[in-house]
Amino acid sequence: MLDMQQKIKIFKALGNETRFLIFKNVFTGGYTCSIDEKVPKENANPHTTCVTTIAQHFDFSLPTISKHLQLLREANIIKMQKKGNKIYIEPNIEIIEELGNCFTTLIENFERNRELFFDEVKPN
Repeated sequence: MLDMQQKIKIFKALGNETRFLIFKNVFTGGYTCSIDEKVPKENANPHTTCVTTIAQHFDFSLPTISKHLQLLREANIIKMQKKGNKIYIEPNIEIIEELGNCFTTLIENFERNRELFFDEVKPN
């Protein structure tokens, strides 16, 4: 279960426009990365992307993109794995689902508390 500090780290990481765009496109498959032909034995998830592909979409240097990716990885919302001469990136679905469940709980508690304390019923 995500503790408060982990949630804050996620929101801070996504609070930067560049990191948010990188995460959104990694999560939605907005970047495609060719599988490394030099190492055909290496299997990569077809839903992953690689650092160089992400960097092509921004006017930043590769080290700058790598720093943004490092912060997303430290927030645990992406996974990175080196295969051959590329670093492949994919979303950490388990953490994202858990964060989504936090929002669901907030909404459920909001609706329940609104009914209890304000005698209001959620409009249909």
